Amino acid sequence: MNKMDLKGRDFLKLLDYTAEEITYLVDLAADYKKKKKAGELHDTLKGKNVALIFEKTSTRTRCSFEVAAHDLGMGTTYLEPASSQIGKKESIADTARVLAGMFDGIEYRGYGQEIVEELAKYSKVPVWNGLTNEFHPTQMLADLLTIREHFGSLEGIKVAYMGDARYNMANSWMVTCAKMGMDFVACSPKEYFPNAELIETCQAIAKETGATLSFCEDAKEGVKGANVIYTDVWVSMGEPDEIWEERIRDLSPYKVDKDLMDHAAENAIFMHCLPAFHDLKTEIGKEKGEQYNVTELEVTDEVFESERSLVFEEAENRMHTIKAVMAATLGA
Repeated sequence: MNKMDLKGRDFLKLLDYTAEEITYLVDLAADYKKKKKAGELHDTLKGKNVALIFEKTSTRTRCSFEVAAHDLGMGTTYLEPASSQIGKKESIADTARVLAGMFDGIEYRGYGQEIVEELAKYSKVPVWNGLTNEFHPTQMLADLLTIREHFGSLEGIKVAYMGDARYNMANSWMVTCAKMGMDFVACSPKEYFPNAELIETCQAIAKETGATLSFCEDAKEGVKGANVIYTDVWVSMGEPDEIWEERIRDLSPYKVDKDLMDHAAENAIFMHCLPAFHDLKTEIGKEKGEQYNVTELEVTDEVFESERSLVFEEAENRMHTIKAVMAATLGA
């Protein structure tokens, strides 16, 4: 693997990166994963420190950044909503400049993409997007690594995204497939299709890479030939409770069950960025299950726990790919 110079770059969305740069980060993550499994130390960023801003709580993203930073020899400071003044008593621009004077990199997980973009504009150190309403680029790298590990290549892979295609995960998959020359289909009601402007941007990229992007209201038609069936929760953090009924009504035809998986390619796998409502073993799952008389939402427990499900391999790969992003942009 030839080293690519990404030192000093922000990692805000994959639209900012070329296919070659994305591939390099996935390759680097695979290399770090091998080192981790072999017990080989790779603490090449000793003495550096990173700030982790979380306006939305997290399990996988927080743990991935903290473990990855620790493995690279770095210190971390976690800033939760209650312990940060960002956007409240202190502007985003001022926060960026304060933190950039103390830290070597800044991660942000929260709401609008414009927030992480503004942080990056005023920061003199790399800023990494841990999730915004519009994009989730670190998840995409983990997903690409997982798919490549399973299929051996990304070439010829078709991804079918099921459910609400208006937000970060469907947006990110559409961008990723366009960049990487993969095939993407969003399966959802028409009013849940991605933003028209982003579709236009991605279609222009797809013309250059050979990717195909399509949008389908019929779930079984949409998954035909798909190698990856992907979904996400129907109601995201920060959305009002009253929309649960509407989402369950509108999106239930796109629930990933065994019948839907059987309509996909014979080798199809199931993926989900987690957490998933596949049973009633969580407080919210139990509450919504009783309220709306359902036992599972976006995916059935049968599919989630099946051999075709790679959700936990995918979750682990968050750490390896986030490590690659930090290492590459900090010049490890």
